[in-house]
Amino acid sequence: MFGRIAGRYDLLNRVMTGGQDVRWRRDVVRRLAPKEGGSYLDLGTGTGDLAFEIQRQAPDSVCVAADFTPEMIAVGRERQGPRQPEWVVADAQRLPFSSAAFDGLVSGFLLRNVVDLDASLSEQRRVLKSGAVWVALDTSPPPAGPLRPLIELHLHHVVPFLGRILAGDADAYTYLPDSTEGFLAPEAMLGRLAAAGFSHGAYVRRMFGTIAIYSARAG
Repeated sequence: MFGRIAGRYDLLNRVMTGGQDVRWRRDVVRRLAPKEGGSYLDLGTGTGDLAFEIQRQAPDSVCVAADFTPEMIAVGRERQGPRQPEWVVADAQRLPFSSAAFDGLVSGFLLRNVVDLDASLSEQRRVLKSGAVWVALDTSPPPAGPLRPLIELHLHHVVPFLGRILAGDADAYTYLPDSTEGFLAPEAMLGRLAAAGFSHGAYVRRMFGTIAIYSARAG
């Protein structure tokens, strides 16, 4: 599915969020606070938005951009940036990196798409140095409240319509809102992080509660 929509993935993200996803990704990397000379992993990189932002904020850092979908990486390789990250095709549940390899890790819209979330979080903890910063951007189930009917209208009607018109793939953009509603609430995600060996877990909500930015430390 992600291979089919790779060519229009960034465009749809910008349209669906009114361009706010760019701001969220900058916030993710600011929370990561990459250092010059540090090594960082952008897991589930897609076309490399977070990886390029890491290199913009810390030009002398080393960034590995890993994704399960080769078509996404192919699109990312064509992008212009400070320099190309190191692209790797990788399974987020079986990472091909040594333990304690990275000074920090970020992900954008990865967590709800892995088959085994706990296995992936355990792997992410394994490849991080002790005390390393972990930051993730993902969707969150819409909270109860007066805006929920409008949010559900957007998720189940506007998003598939945009997917059909702009990407020619309504099915993919039916899956994406469905996976949002079926994903963990932020409070439950903090419990999963603690079980995987992370500490100082925290989150902030964005976009009427449908987006969460998580942060934690390894160990």
